[in-house]
Amino acid sequence: MRFLLDTIEKHLPERVRLSPVHDCVDALERSGGGYRLTLRGGTRLTADRVVLTTGHTRPELTGNQRLLAAHAAGHPGLRHIAGDSAADMPLDEIPAGSAVGVLGLGLSFYDVMAALTEGRGGHYDEDGDRLVYRPSGSEPVIVAGSRSGMPLPARGRNQKHHDHRHRHVLFTTERVLARGRHGRLSFADDALPWLLAEVELVYYATMLTARGEPGKAAAFEAEVVAAAESGVPDVPALAAGHGLADVPRIDLDAQARPFAGRHFAGPEEFTRALTDALAEDLAHADAGNVDDPLKAALDVIRDSRAVIRSLVDFAGLTPVSHREEFLGWYVPRSSFLAAGPPRAWLRQVDALLRDGVLRVVGPDTRIRPHPSGRFGVHSPYVSGSEILVDTVIDARVPTPDMRLDPHPLTRGLREKGIWTSYVNHGADGDRFDTGGVAVTGPPFHPVDRTGRPDRGLYVLGIPTEHTRWFMQGGSSRPGFWTDFVQNADAVAVDVIASAVVASDVTVPASASAPPLPARTG
Repeated sequence: MRFLLDTIEKHLPERVRLSPVHDCVDALERSGGGYRLTLRGGTRLTADRVVLTTGHTRPELTGNQRLLAAHAAGHPGLRHIAGDSAADMPLDEIPAGSAVGVLGLGLSFYDVMAALTEGRGGHYDEDGDRLVYRPSGSEPVIVAGSRSGMPLPARGRNQKHHDHRHRHVLFTTERVLARGRHGRLSFADDALPWLLAEVELVYYATMLTARGEPGKAAAFEAEVVAAAESGVPDVPALAAGHGLADVPRIDLDAQARPFAGRHFAGPEEFTRALTDALAEDLAHADAGNVDDPLKAALDVIRDSRAVIRSLVDFAGLTPVSHREEFLGWYVPRSSFLAAGPPRAWLRQVDALLRDGVLRVVGPDTRIRPHPSGRFGVHSPYVSGSEILVDTVIDARVPTPDMRLDPHPLTRGLREKGIWTSYVNHGADGDRFDTGGVAVTGPPFHPVDRTGRPDRGLYVLGIPTEHTRWFMQGGSSRPGFWTDFVQNADAVAVDVIASAVVASDVTVPASASAPPLPARTG
């Protein structure tokens, strides 16, 4: 990211200057025809246009996290570290040898794990096809867990060219909208069946290719596409006609919750099951994201984000579907299955488990204040799993919600009515207040409390999460501009259009700000 910023600065067009200001903006207010920004250090800046790309925040604690923080505050020697970027957590303060409870086994967990192991001077050595961890002696004991009890699975070994793009043949925006039966969509009824069919198509076709039958794979795909003219095709049934009747279906629940429904007699039994699951996942990942049927199929979930955004953004779903089917059911599973770390990180998890520096307690991990005055970490599905710890780290990325953001800038924008929370209104009176900043379509002006867009302001990325979806992913493959980058370009075009004075400069017609999207509810 530093390289990217430096490269952009070195190649700025004539008359464009980047002036970094290393300070925190605490207030923004309208001033004349522009805006005045008040910095924490006391400086004030004036601007004609302001682009708000404020990224992750630390919302007010609620529920059990609030209880844990209060418990830590009342007991000297205990620590509660709220969800945040691992780079911004006070991890250096954790004593060597102490027990640390970590909630969450996603990408942020891996960052915390690295900081508390390699960041403390430990290192890994190769030992055949496994890693061995060599501790420095400065590490704490990491006691981790999550809903699934499984660290985020690895991405498949990359076998795709850098400009590869998946070509959807079943799950397309046009097909879903044309066949939607509800006016506004139900994600479970109208979108998910087509997405799963696309995933299954890649799964079975890859399996046929892996068996040395690429011709049969092509014929199978053609048969599935033809069947789709009459509705969602029964892909497993069609695969059975090509000799794949014995192949188990892909079950997103089973993939995302590998230990669901299982009880373990003790920590040793669960750890054996976990290491077996890690080894199985690594075998799939090592086979590659083209050759391995499972990893190739799960790649479709990530490659379908743009299609999903086209269906769900700006209240494309009914309120109940948006809240329960999409955010409540699909998003946690897609995040688990499609955002995997490098394979090396899972090998590190295996090494740390064998060394004892890391202990994973089990599925549905609970962390509670303990009568001893410490914290207790346990899984209700693993007998005898409770471990007492002195530090609790919430290693989950905080869910964006402008209503719970305590930062002075956000609070001021909210109180002035410049930022409002986007509400998905249903025809039956149901409503879902998303907590995402309400914005127009490109170039994403915030909509104030009067319902009017502020055309001098722009909001892009994480603050608009839930108004739109998956706003935290701004990277892309070389040479391919994702819709996220195109969104940023729309903002830049509109900003430049407002500043153009020279008559020899032409600005695209698309620079003018459009009205609110049709599906705002």
